[in-house]
Amino acid sequence: MTVDTYPNHRQQEIVTALRRAGGSLRVQALARELDVTEETVRRNLKKLARNGIVEKVHGGARLSELEDEGDFRQRLAVNPAAKQVIAKQVAALIDNGSSLFLDVGSTTSYIADALRGHENLLVVTNSVSVAYKLSMRNNNRVFMAGGELRAHDGGAFNTHAMEFANNFKTDFAILSAVGINDADGFVLLDLDEAEFSRAIINNARTCIIAADSSKFQRKAPITICDPSEIQILVTDCAPPPSLAKAVAKWGVKTVVAN
Repeated sequence: MTVDTYPNHRQQEIVTALRRAGGSLRVQALARELDVTEETVRRNLKKLARNGIVEKVHGGARLSELEDEGDFRQRLAVNPAAKQVIAKQVAALIDNGSSLFLDVGSTTSYIADALRGHENLLVVTNSVSVAYKLSMRNNNRVFMAGGELRAHDGGAFNTHAMEFANNFKTDFAILSAVGINDADGFVLLDLDEAEFSRAIINNARTCIIAADSSKFQRKAPITICDPSEIQILVTDCAPPPSLAKAVAKWGVKTVVAN
């Protein structure tokens, strides 16, 4: 499976439209926004509903509560102990003087906290939280993507941000995922985030996914990349057998933080 084969682009557009609208829309509104027929919307909603990504409601659909991660402050408050343990483990993999990219995930924000004792880092990020925590300390150099910051997570995603990211070749890319499942690999809800992550992966020597065990076997509509492009998964618990088998098949090293 590749990022182009599952799910289709129309389903990605539907989920993105639902997120922009706060989580729910009527079929008519989705059809109008995407410039497609209502039947096209209904057909794609059926598959998204079967995968547990959306819930069908009368006349429309909404993102499933499990998959709608909420705003950044809410996400920081979910599984904080696990995220802190993961963050400490990731920080132990990073040497002083390394160059790294950090994305907008809540776990990544904890990783920025864990890196505060490091020195001479070159940090590339599109997260205002990460930039604030690591800039102006220990001779770090922090490069922040420009453009409008999204209200719900303080992340910059636009054409200029993509062009900015392509200026850097980093030792590490440290990325988030809303789900990891043996069928689809590492997945996200947001197409902009996935496209940005793909650009970063192409420019990093070592790619790390940091995700707590609540993400195991969760589904989302957008694959980040071919899972074999990731070198390390850092998590708080060993994956269940079927997922562990898949991760090993992808050639990804699992590091369980303790």
